Amino acid sequence: MALMRAPAVVWKDPAGMYTAALVEDESGQAAVGSSAAEALAALQDWCVWAVKHQPWAFSAPEMQRPRLAWFQVSVRPEYVLRKRRFPVEESVTLPVPVVMGDLPAGLTLCAAPTLNLRFTCHEDEQVKELVAHYVRERVSGLSPASVSRLWPPDNLELADVSVRLPGPGPKRAKARVLEALPMVAEPVTRQRGRLSPRAFGRDAEIADLVRRLQADRANVLLVGESGSGKTTMLLQAAREIERSVRRDPQRDPEQGPLSPMFWQTSGSRLIAGMRYLGQWEERCEQVVAELEEIDGILCADSLIELLRVGGLDATDGVAAFLLPFLQQRELRMVAECSQAELEAVRRLLPGFVENFQILKLAGPAGQAAIAVLDQLARADRQNLRVEFEEQLPALVYRMHRRFLPQAAFPGKAAGFLHLLFERAATAHKARLGQADALQAFVADTGLPELFLRDEVALDEAEIRAELELSVIGQTAAVGAAASLLTIFKAGLNDPQRPVGVLLFSGPTGVGKTELAKAVSRYLFGHGQSRDRLIRLDMSEYGQSGSAERIFSGPRGEPSELIRRLRAQPFCVLLLDEIEKASPDVYDVFMSAFDEGRLTDRFGRTTSLQSAIIIMTSNLGAGKGQALGFGEGTEPDYEAEAMAWFRPEFFNRLDAVVAFKPLSREAVLEIAAKELHELAVRDGMQRAGLRLEFSRSLVEQVVLAGFDARFGARPLQRAIEDLVVAPLARYLVRHKPRSVTLKLGWRDGAISVVQA
Repeated sequence: MALMRAPAVVWKDPAGMYTAALVEDESGQAAVGSSAAEALAALQDWCVWAVKHQPWAFSAPEMQRPRLAWFQVSVRPEYVLRKRRFPVEESVTLPVPVVMGDLPAGLTLCAAPTLNLRFTCHEDEQVKELVAHYVRERVSGLSPASVSRLWPPDNLELADVSVRLPGPGPKRAKARVLEALPMVAEPVTRQRGRLSPRAFGRDAEIADLVRRLQADRANVLLVGESGSGKTTMLLQAAREIERSVRRDPQRDPEQGPLSPMFWQTSGSRLIAGMRYLGQWEERCEQVVAELEEIDGILCADSLIELLRVGGLDATDGVAAFLLPFLQQRELRMVAECSQAELEAVRRLLPGFVENFQILKLAGPAGQAAIAVLDQLARADRQNLRVEFEEQLPALVYRMHRRFLPQAAFPGKAAGFLHLLFERAATAHKARLGQADALQAFVADTGLPELFLRDEVALDEAEIRAELELSVIGQTAAVGAAASLLTIFKAGLNDPQRPVGVLLFSGPTGVGKTELAKAVSRYLFGHGQSRDRLIRLDMSEYGQSGSAERIFSGPRGEPSELIRRLRAQPFCVLLLDEIEKASPDVYDVFMSAFDEGRLTDRFGRTTSLQSAIIIMTSNLGAGKGQALGFGEGTEPDYEAEAMAWFRPEFFNRLDAVVAFKPLSREAVLEIAAKELHELAVRDGMQRAGLRLEFSRSLVEQVVLAGFDARFGARPLQRAIEDLVVAPLARYLVRHKPRSVTLKLGWRDGAISVVQA
């Protein structure tokens, strides 16, 4: 089938609707829409239908180089009474739009679509005279009212529509040598080394996609979140279409094997290796030409990347370059994107999405989702020869729905289940059980198993006791953190928001950061990666425009924060000294607090629904007695936060947790804890040494290291100066082994006694 462009005109009527009509069509067919693009699309759809169902009613357009010209023709309407004509006294000047184009025989074809007139002439100089002649002939005998109805709209414009006509051509011909296409794309149905599971439960969507691509020959946007099965569904639809083409009874068997129809690529691959302006545009033109020759379809795994690469912004990127080819039906595409990315495309490149039919994918839920996982498990059982417990698919679904609410189904759940079978097959295990799934999920997420098992009870006092081993002297703050974890264990947290959004307020050196670390260790420290704390110093984001650095690096690559959040969605995000960030950074995180995700200007999202967000602040710490052992007025940290942050930001916080100045007993306990941690250092472990500390030494460390302005933070420096350095000299000189060292303070210096 040959692709032809038929000239058309489009105009807006007084009612606000748009009408489109073919210039060379004498049947008077027209299409109506609420916009010019919609009217032209409807006209194009009619042409496709006419070619398929009424080929005798549609002939190939002959006009070449169409151009629009306006002529003014003086006419005299007439009244007809008893077969006699009575011209009006004054003539009327009628505007006439005429489309002129060249014919292969050297003639000029002229068409006045508003008057349904068509004629040919030899010279362009004759057009004006012939237009006047045919127009006067057309209005002869018409009354003034009838002539007024022939008045054309002022906004009539020339356009064209693309249509494929039956006839000889290279489409779906014998496989030919392709040059540009294999360099930037690979056949969807012949990809090696990639898993291609069946899209269970998607039969209706696959049939719909096949119909849109094969019968309607439409461009299709597959809209769904990452992991919803867009790529798998496209692969299955592509296989069905190529299989039906190979089995087409009208196909000549002597043509030999066909070229693949579906080619997978990305924006980065289309411009890869192109160093100079215009190179990638030339390559894209070659790709479009080769796809047209084989009747192929270009498949983009990320629509937003097509907008992002190739230029300074979306208007001069790869997507903008491909837009005219899509509009003229010279290129057929299937692209994938999320709903947020779809809205970003509409905003960044208006008119692009209108060239696609949108197919939205919603994942199954409940028993339907469990049934899909059960089918996948049965397929793996057959392929890998590993049995599984009947309740395994239900457990996998429950854990992912409960703890990964942001993940589209079946994506991560299906991948997790398949990985369980692969590991079992590698380990030569005959059967997979629920315990295997729990163990693997703990390793991936870091969550403790007691949070995964609803039948296991948990007392909030146990959480408090665990956190107080790390955070001393902050009973109220530890209680607030324990309450948050209890809500998460009970499953009463909002799944569309982060697990918690807390503001830790108080003076420096009282345990705010340490409590964030303790929460991270308790909730997410049980897997393969124990470092689940992501810390941002917000003083580095104080300048205007810093919000963009939250999302991307200097070359447009994902920022370190985004990479870590995507790699470890189960984490504690610590925003240190949040009051020092710029207002645009507040706006970014305010959206994250409310929706549980970070969204950049391209619509790419990063989930925070499995994370705890903790902010620290010193607001109000300078009022009253913020630190020290004496009496003082405790600041109202919540009031200080309300005064500093905008109401819409403050109202999205789950709690403002106040940290009090440390008491003397708390500081002594912290100093003793820090001293006892010396025993786990490498030198002590290798020598088999044990340490004991006297009360006088602990008090001396507090006296030297505690500062009312900086809290307990200088204690570590005092320990290094008063204890670690002298102890190191003693160990190097005496080389003790497997003994207990009793450390005390005597005569202004440390004393060491072996026991």
